[in-house]
Amino acid sequence: MMARMPDLSRRAVLRLGVGAAAGAAGAYALGTTLREAAPSVSMTSAGAPLAPPAPLEPAPTAVPTFVSGSFVSAARGGVQTNWAIARPPGQTAALRPVIALHGKGANAAEVMAGGVEQGLAQAVDAGLPPFAVVAVDGGGSYWHKRASGEDSGAMVLDELIPMLGNQGLDTSRVGFLGWSMGGYGAMLLGARLGPAHTAAICAVSPALWTSPGAAAPGAFDGADDYAANSVWGRPEFASISIRIDCGNSDPFYSATQQFIAQLPNPPAGGFSPGGHDGGFWSSQLPAELDWMAPLLTA
Repeated sequence: MMARMPDLSRRAVLRLGVGAAAGAAGAYALGTTLREAAPSVSMTSAGAPLAPPAPLEPAPTAVPTFVSGSFVSAARGGVQTNWAIARPPGQTAALRPVIALHGKGANAAEVMAGGVEQGLAQAVDAGLPPFAVVAVDGGGSYWHKRASGEDSGAMVLDELIPMLGNQGLDTSRVGFLGWSMGGYGAMLLGARLGPAHTAAICAVSPALWTSPGAAAPGAFDGADDYAANSVWGRPEFASISIRIDCGNSDPFYSATQQFIAQLPNPPAGGFSPGGHDGGFWSSQLPAELDWMAPLLTA
């Protein structure tokens, strides 16, 4: 059974925010008073003025807890692609990101609406090391190159991740988190990025099929596409920490059992009551963030 994160109040964080605001107001008032008064000059014993003290370095400014934007993705055929970044409150350092991949029919905004930002703040309030969560639009192409030329997987690896460095994130190592289609994508892209740069993979209710004939319409372009983008038997998984969560009533339950059985190492997570829906996914998120944080920041 997975350990659940304690449900912590954020009143302490809010109090810190109020205190910071009050401190900023006091500093402004003090600065105004000092500017109005004539400066005093200290003298040495020989009557020469002392050199003024070196100016204090300005305190680093905390980055916003939520930013969003878009870019035109060449990998997706020139599609305008939305992204969003959530950070815990009060962060000034470059954080490592978890790339959160949505399921079919969803988008970046829906990922963030599922409680990611709040869960992230609660995780750090509980004492976990801070990290960021990133969501991006990937369409419905199952996070790999399609016959149409669209390649949402390359968009993540070759466009999104480099762009995150320009957004003040540390992309030397990243984590992948995904639901359904995104759970499959998290495993595929985590394996392709490789153990040197993939800190952890968390696949939730992953869309897995044991053969190309069993796959849902539109998931692959045929048997060759299925084979070229399979996550079964990938040697990279021997060196990457993996967590898989799936509901006992999920339609992917059987395939997920078989997938877990062929992994080189037993993954974290497991099976628990629930289906293939947002209620199950939201219930698992606190424990998943709890699991990913120390791996991502190690």
